[in-house]
Amino acid sequence: MPAAAYTLGEHTFTSRLIAGTGKYPSLPIQGEALVESGAEMVTVALRRVDTTAPPDQNVLHFLPEGTVVLPNTAGCFTAEDAVTTCRLGRELTGHGLVKLEVIGDERTLFPDTAATLEAARILVADGFTVLPYISDDPVACQRLAEIGCAAVMPAAAPIGSGLGIRNPANLRIILETVEVPVIVDAGVGTASDAALALELGCTAVLMNTAIAGAKDPVAMARAMKLGVQAGRLAYEAGRIPRRLYANASSPLDGLASF
Repeated sequence: MPAAAYTLGEHTFTSRLIAGTGKYPSLPIQGEALVESGAEMVTVALRRVDTTAPPDQNVLHFLPEGTVVLPNTAGCFTAEDAVTTCRLGRELTGHGLVKLEVIGDERTLFPDTAATLEAARILVADGFTVLPYISDDPVACQRLAEIGCAAVMPAAAPIGSGLGIRNPANLRIILETVEVPVIVDAGVGTASDAALALELGCTAVLMNTAIAGAKDPVAMARAMKLGVQAGRLAYEAGRIPRRLYANASSPLDGLASF
């Protein structure tokens, strides 16, 4: 059965895994892992891209053919810097799909909600397709959706922590109260975390450290791909209700007497 597609702005995707491009042991390993992940969109920190570097030192050279580059504003601490970086990203990629990050705390890398909302308003008005990184705050996600963001990207846990989904209840509320795609961003540690995000009904999951920092990034990329696929299939299939007591697999009526 072909995977169901989803749309962000002018782009349509079937893979529900969005991968990052930092922290890999080497660029060739990054390239292998991205191929194995099946990701159709890869996020790139614009402040870490040197377009003048030779191909063997340029992260963009190691992206699989046909990959959609999602510029992100990692390292930006003000709305102004984030907006400027997004405009540079549009010049580089030729499209307006961007991942908006405005960091509020350097130690935890938690987002600055007020600055994120400010930057999102400016970028949406300027024609960008905005995917904002935000905390798992249902109200903040609602406000970003109302502004016109193409999706919301709540963090499951702090960036790079690998803690998994710490507050599934908040994700459920977000899923019930916004009409745009919900993409889990940050905190995923292993394939079961990715599967859970999709089982809850999230559209996709974005990850970087969980793959790049694994003992075998290429193998972990494949595990994440399968986890995302399994989670989405389970969501579409519809799980059974949770019960406190046993419920026999076979009917008890009509049993033969011995």
